[in-house]
Amino acid sequence: METQKVILTKDGAAKLTAEVRQLIDVIRPEVIEQLSFARAQGDLSENAEYDAARARQAEVEGRIKEIEDIMAVATIIDDSPTSAKTVALGTKVTVRDLSDNSDFEYRIVGTVEADPVHNRISNDCPLGEAIVGKHVGDKAVVKVAKPYQVQVIKIELA
Repeated sequence: METQKVILTKDGAAKLTAEVRQLIDVIRPEVIEQLSFARAQGDLSENAEYDAARARQAEVEGRIKEIEDIMAVATIIDDSPTSAKTVALGTKVTVRDLSDNSDFEYRIVGTVEADPVHNRISNDCPLGEAIVGKHVGDKAVVKVAKPYQVQVIKIELA
């Protein structure tokens, strides 16, 4: 199985590290305490609290493993580009959808950090792939089911 290359910004790596510390140091002990309390209630076959605690434990352990796996293969990049001339990881970019002339602002981040709701898009998503490496004024076709064209309006250091 090929290991997927994961790119993280320094900020993204710090957030994942903080999350895993929170899970290990705070959440895991809380779940263990809930399990102990539920076990003390007696018959485990009909104990909803025990089942819920076991499910929560599996969720927490799964997330810890997921973060550890990400961090094991991650390449942490300097997300403070030195130039606002080219769209790159760490830049904030304003693009215009040429189909309706609407403008959108995004920060380009690694895949794990992507959060489209908060305007953080991955360099690997169709829009990110289309605009990374472009300059102000450049146009690009976003390759999705119904392709559309965008133009880079502004690039800023994030």
